[in-house]
Amino acid sequence: MTEKVIVVNRKARHDYFIDETYEAGLALTGTEIKSIRAGRVNLKDSYVMIRGSEAWLVGVHIAPYKEAGRQSHGPKRDRKLLLHRYQINRLAGKVQAKGYTIVPLRLYLKDRYVKVEIALARGKKLYDKRRDIAEREAQREMERALRRGKTRGGK
Repeated sequence: MTEKVIVVNRKARHDYFIDETYEAGLALTGTEIKSIRAGRVNLKDSYVMIRGSEAWLVGVHIAPYKEAGRQSHGPKRDRKLLLHRYQINRLAGKVQAKGYTIVPLRLYLKDRYVKVEIALARGKKLYDKRRDIAEREAQREMERALRRGKTRGGK
């Protein structure tokens, strides 16, 4: 199985604590698939909504396919996620009970199908984000110091 990542939602990992991840298929039109293969997708500010017994991907911008003319798709329309019933029920229960939200993490091609990785996530507070930034910077400094030490000691 080959995977080709089309787009990653970096902001999701910055704004949320990720608890569980799921792989879901997408119900798309032909012009949407062609635009996705061309990499003309934006996951920024998108989320998953449970309506009745179905999961929908809301706020994803898939640019219209130029060669389609007037038959092209709406760029911001809601797209149905293909999940098992038990997965939808589990996600719906968590979102209602504990204040979770469902966000897409990445969109990719798996063999010839378009898949989206969604996550059950809790929002981070500002101080959590600051702590993550401080930890990343400290890690970078340690790596830099180690690299400097290896090059100086090797001479």
